[in-house]
Amino acid sequence: MVESSDIVAASKRLLPVITRTPLISSPLLDEIAGGKVLLKAENLQRTGSFKMRGAYNLLSQLTPEQAALGVIAFSSGNHAQAVAAAGTLLGIETTIVMPEDAPTIKIENTRRLGGTTVLYDRYTEDRDSIARNIAADRGCEVVPPYDHEHIIAGQGTAGLEIAAQCSELGLTPDQALVCCSGGGLTAGCAISLCDAYPDIDVYAVEPEAFDDTARSLETGQRESIDVSAKSICDALQVATPGQITFEINKRLLAGATAVTDDDVREAIRFAFRHLKLVVEPGGAAALAAVLCARIETRDKVTVAVLSGGNIDAKMFASIQEG
Repeated sequence: MVESSDIVAASKRLLPVITRTPLISSPLLDEIAGGKVLLKAENLQRTGSFKMRGAYNLLSQLTPEQAALGVIAFSSGNHAQAVAAAGTLLGIETTIVMPEDAPTIKIENTRRLGGTTVLYDRYTEDRDSIARNIAADRGCEVVPPYDHEHIIAGQGTAGLEIAAQCSELGLTPDQALVCCSGGGLTAGCAISLCDAYPDIDVYAVEPEAFDDTARSLETGQRESIDVSAKSICDALQVATPGQITFEINKRLLAGATAVTDDDVREAIRFAFRHLKLVVEPGGAAALAAVLCARIETRDKVTVAVLSGGNIDAKMFASIQEG
């Protein structure tokens, strides 16, 4: 299991590489919520999402022999960009298996950042199998998007920053809402925040069609959603929670909630129009949960993570016109 000390160690590795993203507040958002809301703007992170934290933490700990063989990852886009960028910084060759329907900006940025892409059909092909077959042929390391101790520890540095920033503001958070897919960011933040604030409630926020973590928490075992499920939240389309991440989340989370695609669209509009922030659908899920009152926020201090900002211009414009 990942410990708080692993996250502190990761923060030291990441110090010269990542951005300490701001914790943003808004009088209008506070009025809507009936309490204090703080937004962790990971959409402003290097490569446009929190994923750089975990990717660099893992790649920087490879042995010289492992690094020389390169790495392979699988991702809908944010992890892909992070692995490509981390690999370039560390001089490690990177190959990323990506769905062919991933946002164009994510595919193009992955290539621009130095990654080689292998595209696949997410509805008929298995990205894990494709990646692991390539890894077996080349003898290279697989860099999973969430289910790895080093990845979780890296993502947990976002929670470590939240705790430090809340302390600087003289605020004690009652709850934290974290956008959830495979569960790496949620698990890492839960470790950091529950260590800093033993009474805090941490919630996973998922798209309505991909509520596998919520279902899994209800039954106590890893559940899967229908493979045909769809959502505009391309970054949150994992069918089953990770094995390592779920064990952590089962122990630490207060629960999980889900938001609709329309909820997410409204959150993207709100972020742009009132906060002047560009947030992608998956990155807006936690904010959507606040705006749509999926979690009680009245008279509470709530932290919500804006986990990414990589959205195609056409989609963004269409949502703003809605």
